Amino acid sequence: MPRISSLISIAVHVIVIGGAILWSIVAPDTLPSPRSVLAFTDFTRITLPDIPLPPARRAQEKPIATAPDSAAPTEAPDRIAPEPTRSTAAGPSTGTGPDIPGPEIGLPGNVPGAVVTLAPPPPPQQPVRLHSGMQPPTKLVHVNPVYPTVAQATRVEGVVILEAIIDARGIVESVRVLRSIRLLDQAAIDAVKQWRFTPTRLNGEAVPIVMTVTVNFRLN
Repeated sequence: MPRISSLISIAVHVIVIGGAILWSIVAPDTLPSPRSVLAFTDFTRITLPDIPLPPARRAQEKPIATAPDSAAPTEAPDRIAPEPTRSTAAGPSTGTGPDIPGPEIGLPGNVPGAVVTLAPPPPPQQPVRLHSGMQPPTKLVHVNPVYPTVAQATRVEGVVILEAIIDARGIVESVRVLRSIRLLDQAAIDAVKQWRFTPTRLNGEAVPIVMTVTVNFRLN
């Protein structure tokens, strides 16, 4: 019995479902109307107000330097200021005070304010050794050496040989010992330094020379 009722229930459900399917196929179906596209055009237009731009920043104006008034004074001054002294860097001063400039030298036209550079003096001429191609100087002044008392007492005698530098005027500048006798050297040097000669010339020009001289010490 329950089995029969189940079959009946199933059959009823099949009929109902089949009828619904058949009706959905046969009956005309009304399609839903689509939403209007104009719905997207309903936005409200927003108008932005015109915002004025800020004014341009003006550059800071610098004060204009005004030239000092060069107009002549209308009133007489109380005193007269002394005039500034002129610099004497261009030449040595020959005046009696610091405010008296001396003459400027070495510039044609006496250009003020120019610096004059003087050429250095020429280097001293080196003495040359007396040789056969030169005429030896003539001795003008001769001074005998003073015989030392100690050398006389000890009976010391002999020849001292010296090298003398004679300048272009014939004056003995310096002397050094080449052959020494200890007790007689200084007496020989003192005597030779007092000798005077004629100038020695080379190609017609007076020159300093180096000459070897001898001083003989003899006991009576």
